[in-house]
Amino acid sequence: MSEKKMSVTVLLPAGRLPLEIMGRIHGFAMKYDLGVYCSTAQNLRLLEVPESKVQEIKDDLTPLGADFKGPGKFPLPRVCVGSPHCNLALIDMVPLNSAVMARFGDRKNVKAKLKIALSACPLCCSGVKTTDIGVVATKNGFELFVGGKGGPFPKIGRRMLREATEEEILAAIGVLVDFHDLKTVTKQRMYKLLDDPAFPFTEV
Repeated sequence: MSEKKMSVTVLLPAGRLPLEIMGRIHGFAMKYDLGVYCSTAQNLRLLEVPESKVQEIKDDLTPLGADFKGPGKFPLPRVCVGSPHCNLALIDMVPLNSAVMARFGDRKNVKAKLKIALSACPLCCSGVKTTDIGVVATKNGFELFVGGKGGPFPKIGRRMLREATEEEILAAIGVLVDFHDLKTVTKQRMYKLLDDPAFPFTEV
């Protein structure tokens, strides 16, 4: 009987892949004939991993700072490349991503299907307006969009804040995640909560 095959997803904050982790993953892919998939969530997934090798891979990558996908974890934001790597970017989004994860990254039991995106300009390359919680950098602060989604029936998020500071954005994310948790039993996209009478923001 052939061994069960699994996947191992390495989380990559802001979509950045540390070279040491990349080299180690390349070694495992060659050693065990694995596929490597760059996911739309900006993570790296090892495919066709023999079940007996999963823990070996995790144990080897963890000392390098690698973290892995798992239930209940706060979602890593999807982040555009930002300044100085894009001529249209207004700011570097890595510091905001780091601030989001510093404040919320240790939260446990976050409901599934909650997604966050950050964009360094109004072009929204990271899909801010089709994400549950989206943050856009403008020349006059940040805008916050809530309730977007992709899929076969996409929806554009509603703008709930404009000309906001970083601290106002972080506070709003906390309020929204708490509200999503309160109103969601298992998993649910944010757009289904927008018309709840207790929803904490109004469209602007």
